[in-house]
Amino acid sequence: MKRRIYEELLKWKQEDAGRTALLIDGARRVGKSYIAEEFAKAEYKNYLLIDFNRVNEEVTNLFLHYLHDLDTFFLYLSNFYNVKLEERKTLIIFDEVQLFPRARAAIKYLVADGRYDYLETGSLMSIKKNVQDIVIPSEEHHIRMYPLDFEEFLWALDNETLMDFIRLCFRERRPLGQALHRKAMDYFRQYLIVGGMPQAVEAYVHTHDFERVDRVKRDILTLYRADIVKHAKGYEMKVAQIFDDIPAQLQKHDKKFRLSSLKKEARFRDYEDALFWLSDAMVVNICYNSTAPSIGLRLNMDRMTLKCYMADTGLLISHAFDERGIASGEIYRKLLFDKLEVNQGMIVENAVAQMLAAAGHKLYFYANSSRNDASSRMEIDFLTAKSKISSRHNISPIEVKSGKNYTLSSLRKFREKYGEQLHIPYVLHMGDWKEGEGITYLPLYMTPLL
Repeated sequence: MKRRIYEELLKWKQEDAGRTALLIDGARRVGKSYIAEEFAKAEYKNYLLIDFNRVNEEVTNLFLHYLHDLDTFFLYLSNFYNVKLEERKTLIIFDEVQLFPRARAAIKYLVADGRYDYLETGSLMSIKKNVQDIVIPSEEHHIRMYPLDFEEFLWALDNETLMDFIRLCFRERRPLGQALHRKAMDYFRQYLIVGGMPQAVEAYVHTHDFERVDRVKRDILTLYRADIVKHAKGYEMKVAQIFDDIPAQLQKHDKKFRLSSLKKEARFRDYEDALFWLSDAMVVNICYNSTAPSIGLRLNMDRMTLKCYMADTGLLISHAFDERGIASGEIYRKLLFDKLEVNQGMIVENAVAQMLAAAGHKLYFYANSSRNDASSRMEIDFLTAKSKISSRHNISPIEVKSGKNYTLSSLRKFREKYGEQLHIPYVLHMGDWKEGEGITYLPLYMTPLL
């Protein structure tokens, strides 16, 4: 499948020219190994792939005993994998490098040697078990890989033109028109259902069978649960509790994650490591409350008030509708034809969080639950900052609406209170592009362009 990250790999190869190794970090089954090998095949004369999920002890011993003698190190590698290593023409891939941290530490010496390029793939790159006893190399360029975004989903369905037109309409601030908007929303609903996990998308492309897609997604969820048991040692029960409770938490009106639903009188510090594990594994996207819409949303972040979204909306649907072990075709039909009334809000908001994260945004929302001042009581789904900061008007509030009839009382109160700090207020909705009363209404499929 065509993936946008490929352009980042090319840019790294051309600009860094061997001065750094590239680390692709992402959730399991998101396509890291696939894109690394496709890049190696297309852009290098030859490549050598070390998969640390099934590596031979003879190979791991090389990292322990021969880093002081790289000539011998490479001689053994070349012969073990039967790959001819050619200076500046060979890429060496460390796949699932988190399983053998000493290989990651060796990057410092391998990059300094300068003979070959190095690409690492992995997940859970920051948890203690995967970084203890090693020095994280400064010669490492780190990028994150997400599930397919909406445009990549269109590419997979052999549509190379629609997103270009959507981009043009966004830039020129005009609607697509009834026919093309309907077509774009049809694709977008398919994207909501299938999600962006490559195996699920592949199953959909070949079969257009939602139940088969659902089985693929459930296999991935089962894999994630197995990873929790295996890798979240010491707090696996808490990680599993949070993971299993995500749909129920998102179904609530305000969608804030309440630890008290997991355990009475639960404290944030008791679950902080579990939340970090899920975030570092890129299984979830955490959205924090920023208590003031000003430059540096992080400076006003309330770390104990948060929302926990699934990193892939397709997985959320399979996770949420789990009564019979498989989401019924009826649920998928209702989603496809915009007839699912219950739960649609959480699905659409999760998709917006997924698209914003993939576009490079840190996720923040605004919430004030004041009991004394009704004018201050409001909640804004997301806050984003302008790419070019000015002295004022830097923050855009974003409201997400999944239905056709909605009110904007929080957004209007927010504008009234914080007008000096605000850039463009957005409403992401099911309709086409429009403007009114200083608010820009965007169709949901324009979210990645913000």
